[in-house]
Amino acid sequence: MMILKRGREQVTDCVVEIDGERAQTDPKVFTKIALKYVVTGRALDRKKVERAVALSAEKYCSASAIMAKTAELTHTIEVVEASNV
Repeated sequence: MMILKRGREQVTDCVVEIDGERAQTDPKVFTKIALKYVVTGRALDRKKVERAVALSAEKYCSASAIMAKTAELTHTIEVVEASNV
């Protein structure tokens, strides 16, 4: 969210939904991890959201870097327009 806010995007929320598959044998490490980023805001630029998610996942997130050693990581993005409430 910090990347988007610095880019003057009006982000109001960000939720990451995670689904994973594990190996059948011990130590049953994760083999596939799917992350769905649901970013809510006002008039968000989808390209900026995609760039922020890519930077976060590929450059700044140490957890993703570690998990990518054993698991296939995928990312999807859903941009939601914030209500005027």
